Amino acid sequence: MLGRLLLTAMQNLRRKTASLVLLLFFLTSCLPAGRIPLPPMEIPLRDLSGGQPTALPAASALPPSPPLSGYPASDPLTPTYSTPDQPINDYQTPTPTSQPYPLWIEPALPDALREAALAWNLPAASSASTASLQLGFAAPYDKIASTWIYALVAPFPTTLDGVTLADLEAAWNASSSGPLAGSPLWMTESTQRAFTALWGEAAPGAVQTAAAGELVEKMWQNQPAWGIVPFEALEPKLKVLTVDGQSPIRNDFDQAAYPLKINFSLVSAQPIDLQLEKLQLPATNRDPSQLTVLLMTGVTALVRATAAQMEIVGIDYPAWNIGDTLKAADITHISNEIPFYSGCPYPNPRQEGLVFCSNPKYIELLELVGTDIVELTGNHFQDYGSQATLNTLEMYKERNWPYYGGGADLADSQKPALLEHNGNRLAFLGCNPIGPGYALATEDSPGAAPCGDYEWMKSEIARLKAEGYLVIATFQYEEYYQAEPTETHRRDFRAIAEAGATIVSGSQAHVPQAMEFYNGAFIHYGLGNLFFDQMAPPSRREFLDRHIFYNGRYISTELITAMLEDYARPRLMKAEERKTFLEAMFQASGWATLERP
Repeated sequence: MLGRLLLTAMQNLRRKTASLVLLLFFLTSCLPAGRIPLPPMEIPLRDLSGGQPTALPAASALPPSPPLSGYPASDPLTPTYSTPDQPINDYQTPTPTSQPYPLWIEPALPDALREAALAWNLPAASSASTASLQLGFAAPYDKIASTWIYALVAPFPTTLDGVTLADLEAAWNASSSGPLAGSPLWMTESTQRAFTALWGEAAPGAVQTAAAGELVEKMWQNQPAWGIVPFEALEPKLKVLTVDGQSPIRNDFDQAAYPLKINFSLVSAQPIDLQLEKLQLPATNRDPSQLTVLLMTGVTALVRATAAQMEIVGIDYPAWNIGDTLKAADITHISNEIPFYSGCPYPNPRQEGLVFCSNPKYIELLELVGTDIVELTGNHFQDYGSQATLNTLEMYKERNWPYYGGGADLADSQKPALLEHNGNRLAFLGCNPIGPGYALATEDSPGAAPCGDYEWMKSEIARLKAEGYLVIATFQYEEYYQAEPTETHRRDFRAIAEAGATIVSGSQAHVPQAMEFYNGAFIHYGLGNLFFDQMAPPSRREFLDRHIFYNGRYISTELITAMLEDYARPRLMKAEERKTFLEAMFQASGWATLERP
């Protein structure tokens, strides 16, 4: 009986074992040899965009994925064992491997940004769909890699100062109305592609392209002309126009409110083992920490009727309408021709003699307008003798105002004033070629720097340029009450430009005078008065030259125009006054203004 029971139990166990073996056979017969079923595994992808995950192209468009670390390329899911007895379920986490990733660059990319990307030495992808990395226009959710600022420009002798974005878009669409109508917009091909992406295709004939090195010349040859250039392509022969009141060459520039900017991003089209921060790109082509605005002014003489009005209304009266413009510059230049003298008589508006002094309290006006540097080339600097001159120099030193073009003796008068701002190194030199003799410095007496044969000035310019300075040279030249320069003006001003000066400016003129570009320099033969009581029509008009430097380069000049009121108080010109004035000055400079009404 017991034996029968044992036999039955063994038969049942055999049947159950056979069933289990059969079941395992069917379960494993569907798998290739050497594989076992695994739990689902997710390989994390590094999001290089920094924002929302970038959509991947279709699988068929992707290049073959690189083999994962620790797996044979032919069988990426087969584990590699470090020892024969390693447990069968000990798997390594797969990660992407490093390799040269193909880079696709948007054809509309600005040249400077393209050059930065090419410096990575990554292989070029034939199209966006075959790229591992894409550098192009930023989508709304992308992390912005670079913001590029563009400028609306025209040839320098243009009286139009600004437009609205609607005016610019009208020109893009070849509208027959608006201030830009009738002339194409000049730009390079890459700029055209960039704004086509922003605004859509331009109307036929609305855009004219030229190579970057030919663009300025083409615009000057085809006036009236308008163009769009990236900020880094600005140069002095181009006038920058405002768009919606914003100008990228000004310190009060509001990038958020400016329409001529384009954002670019760098995104990955597939998982890669590469950190975005390792790929260096300029964040922008306009870094405010590299910008310097210098404001140059003409004659300041706080005497006669100007001084009388200061006594009656207040010392700040001349600055009521122009002070904020002067203070807004990073460096404000004042050419003060007059010594401060404690015994100076009360100002007489009808004074007939030409021996001048200013009450020392008037220096408060120069403080109020933000004076940063003082020019002393004037021929009235010694009118009240050496002691008044030396006392005036001490007043400047007390305020930490560097001076040039005059000094305590000849050596001091010929010293350059050196200023560095935002990495831009500026050197100021000046001299007086006409005297009178008592006004000029000697080896042991103060006064204005004599020009002599200009050789010392040329030598200093060469030395300063070799040290990385941009040189601003100024003259107290012979006075002429006309806009056109004389032949001697041209000879001497051009000689200093040929020596390497960046800006050559006349501080002597009581009426505004012509200007020119020569040997890479901007020459302005005379700016007119700033604070002086001459109310005759030609003398009432004034230039204040705003020169822009960026990253060690001179890139632009803005002509600010003012009109003297009440013998003492300059104000900015009204629009029609300014247009008439600029047209006259451009004609005197030999530049025809061809803008349409």
